[in-house]
Amino acid sequence: MTSVARPVARTAYQQSVADYWNAEKDPVNLRLGDVDGLYHHHYGIGDYDPSVLDGRGEDRDKAIIAEMHRLETAQSQFLLRHLGDIGPTARLLDAGCGRGGTSVQAHQRFGCRVDGISISEQQVEFANEQARLRGIDGAVQYHLRNMLDTGFESGDFAGIWNNESTMYVDLHDLFAEHARQLAPGGRFVTITGCYNDLTGGRSRAVSQIDQHYICNIHARGDYFKALTANGFVPINVVDLTEATIPYWELREQSSVATGIEGPFLTAYREGSFHYLLIAADRV
Repeated sequence: MTSVARPVARTAYQQSVADYWNAEKDPVNLRLGDVDGLYHHHYGIGDYDPSVLDGRGEDRDKAIIAEMHRLETAQSQFLLRHLGDIGPTARLLDAGCGRGGTSVQAHQRFGCRVDGISISEQQVEFANEQARLRGIDGAVQYHLRNMLDTGFESGDFAGIWNNESTMYVDLHDLFAEHARQLAPGGRFVTITGCYNDLTGGRSRAVSQIDQHYICNIHARGDYFKALTANGFVPINVVDLTEATIPYWELREQSSVATGIEGPFLTAYREGSFHYLLIAADRV
């Protein structure tokens, strides 16, 4: 594990986020990752196989867990496809890497070096151990760093992504740091939940999600304002709202449900919350 000399968490809020994820051992993240050793901290996309609900007892539970993991792995694969053509000599940054699953997939897909960062020491240690067990720790490394001020050199990265981690930071500060780190023409991709600013402020369901994850969900329009202000040109926007609903419907029926499934489904169905992929190039 590597870190910069100055404190990683710069505010009381950032420290509370680090404390939350340092203490987190939620089965919805761990049991799904146990399926094949890819540990994610995001949601899924695509239709699920309804036959997984037909079994009983432990067999039914295992089938549901495996299907949920398939959907969350499909989500990260979808994100990585939008990075474009990445060669084996490139370097990528996973900003807000969680337990590292997407970074591993990126290395498998492109064969290049990948760095992941998190303000959670527990996540960084876990992810580095997984890379070591896979024998890829020379190419995939995780660091205890702040995504708003990483300490990496300017222009070092061909691509950067945030997979469901932008809701913990100020978007202008984040995209300014990403613009600094990306080489000219480099690409940024995010998949994120955002509230529908055409319907007003945060709905009750969106506020419940904020409270559950101690985050601050941004308005949809704020992403495009902050990207443009920091020299990014959006090249692809995909609304994944309908594609993620089946994941939440299946999760609600699983043994790893946490109680937040209802607010997610309500927010998506009523239109107050959107699940988007945004890909943007640094000009």
